[in-house]
Amino acid sequence: MSATPSRAGAFAPLHHATFAVLWTATIVGNTGSFMRDVASAWLATDLSPSPAMVALIQTAATLPIFLLAIPAGVLTDILDRRRFLVFAQVWLMLVSGTMLLLTATGTMTVGWLAVLTFLGGVGAALAMPAWQAIVPELVPQESVRAAVALNSLGVNISRAIGPALGGLLLASFGATAAYGADVASYLFVIVALLWWRRPVAAADRLNEQFLGAFRAGVRYARTSRELHRVLLRAAVFFAFASAVWALLPLIARQLLQGGAGFYGLLLAAVGVGAIAGAFLLPWLRGHATADRLLLFAGLVSAGVLAALALAPPRATAVVLLFVLGSAWIVALTTLNGTAQSVLPNWVRGRGLAVYLTVFNGALAAGSFGWGLVAQRAGVAVALAIAAAGLALSGLALYRLRLPAGDVDLAPARHWPEPLTALPVERDRGPVLVQLEYRVPAERRDAFLAKLEALSEERRRDGAYLWGAAEDAVEPERIVEWFLVESWAEHLRQHHRVSNADADLQREIVALHEGPEPPLVRHLLSVRGRHGQHGDG
Repeated sequence: MSATPSRAGAFAPLHHATFAVLWTATIVGNTGSFMRDVASAWLATDLSPSPAMVALIQTAATLPIFLLAIPAGVLTDILDRRRFLVFAQVWLMLVSGTMLLLTATGTMTVGWLAVLTFLGGVGAALAMPAWQAIVPELVPQESVRAAVALNSLGVNISRAIGPALGGLLLASFGATAAYGADVASYLFVIVALLWWRRPVAAADRLNEQFLGAFRAGVRYARTSRELHRVLLRAAVFFAFASAVWALLPLIARQLLQGGAGFYGLLLAAVGVGAIAGAFLLPWLRGHATADRLLLFAGLVSAGVLAALALAPPRATAVVLLFVLGSAWIVALTTLNGTAQSVLPNWVRGRGLAVYLTVFNGALAAGSFGWGLVAQRAGVAVALAIAAAGLALSGLALYRLRLPAGDVDLAPARHWPEPLTALPVERDRGPVLVQLEYRVPAERRDAFLAKLEALSEERRRDGAYLWGAAEDAVEPERIVEWFLVESWAEHLRQHHRVSNADADLQREIVALHEGPEPPLVRHLLSVRGRHGQHGDG
């Protein structure tokens, strides 16, 4: 049997009406956004000749996602997602409507353009985690992977269509028309979201509040070493690759002597290349590891940047941007897929929000930095430096392997519910959990090595402090302890332990000696009972 899904399986989610309607709506909405972005980028070159100011528009678009992705991921988990998405679309429509008004009246300035682009980035930052999170609600579990792939395909369809239409409207009718089309696209998305009758979620006594959920997401990201490797590889790749996105309007206008229509054609070539890369990716995955794919994408992208620095003929530049789009989707899908594979379901939205923060932070900082380099040394020099950095960093980081992502992260639910003499208030805390083991001297080294590995899991799943101590009188008695901020958070911790972590815990228990399992104690803060509470 083939390891890749069949064509029918790949498009199976479209047989579900709600997914099909919302998928179509996102294509329309993203197409409008790309049209707006083309108009804004080109308008910036009319309003200011400074490369730094032109690159600032790209920074203004991506910086909000860097700043707000994690809070947006938390809000996605604790609010009604449909209503939250409607709010975000209304916000984006109002921003584009303001751009339309200022442009139509001739009062748009580069300052207003930067501010409104930033506010548009705020709306995109709010919506992005929510769009990803609703996918499992729209299709059966067995179709989720295909639905995620279709969403990526939809984005690249918009990337292919939007810039071309935006460039056509820009060249024919000006930026006002492109902004008007963007406003209309948001109306379409809002209508589709209002049509969706999302089932009301059942009440959960362990629902997280904003601050507690925020801390849990940040704590997981801070302690997951596998996620750290993905984030580092992503940050370096996108920091160098951002040069082409920040400088593309100037590449089209200054290096290649093109107009607005040609700029739109270059962006469309990227989108078409990304679509081609998406269809080629299953074959590539069958012949190369994730690390080799990322290295390949980095070297190809570096080659494209170096070639653009030589100011090639326009037809050649279109082909180069097509190749860049294919390499970009290979890198983006490889890094995003790896990030998803190392995140359990309970924190996936927040973990992906951290990934988006790094991704857009690298794009924002890189865009601004390459704009400054271009202003001082020229666009061609900036592209050459970025190409060299992308190639060298890819080769240097190749030894820092991406996680395989093949462990079982499904919840094990093997911990019994803790026994208590009386009911415990859910926000009471902190909670001190102790596990007492008896470990013979000959097993001690193996036990401590596995316990150290377990410490990362404890911190990821909810502990904010962890330690281990031995009895001064009986050294074979070892006590593991960790602190959790509230009783509710500890109960959530019970539900978060994955099957892979459960296997590790069983290996540790196997090194324990005695007829009884390790003794477990739950100690509650005395002051917490009278008013010192954690955030449930």
